[in-house]
Amino acid sequence: MDAERLERLADRQDILDCLNRFSRGMDRFDRELFLSAFHPDATIAAGSFVGGPVPLYAWARALHDQGQAATHHNLLNHSCELAGHIAHTETYYLFVGRNRDDSNWIAGGRYIDRLERRGGEWRIALRTNVIEWSGVIPTMPLPFAEVPDIHGNGAPARSRDDPSYQRPLTNRRATHIPSITGGQT
Repeated sequence: MDAERLERLADRQDILDCLNRFSRGMDRFDRELFLSAFHPDATIAAGSFVGGPVPLYAWARALHDQGQAATHHNLLNHSCELAGHIAHTETYYLFVGRNRDDSNWIAGGRYIDRLERRGGEWRIALRTNVIEWSGVIPTMPLPFAEVPDIHGNGAPARSRDDPSYQRPLTNRRATHIPSITGGQT
């Protein structure tokens, strides 16, 4: 594989890592991680919001904190056109939020981004959030909710208390292999 191809692949991976920092930063309410996905002078258009990354984080966090107990910003299909230090990407997303009234908000759309590599680092310089559909689905029982130690390795959290930040990652639960008939072994 030639050096130019390897560099393009590395750039594409750095860009995907950047987009993932945005999603994880929002879902975990990690301001530093969220902001690391954007250049400080970036412009973002998301729903009724148009502005920079710092006010976007404050606005989106308040919106999600008030409205949802948990959110997942899932990134899906991704295309990337590289031209030197500029990249244009389109990334499909599926948003799911567990609303505070126990309903579930689901939405799909695309993030259309212009990223720029500055100082060797790819970050978003311009983002348009194209929301294509949205709706609320009724509450359903949570599978596995009856498992007594379901959060034995840490409860999900919208902070750095989330198990995903644990280093090194360890298991605090005892070995348990349920039988396929529902009994315990």
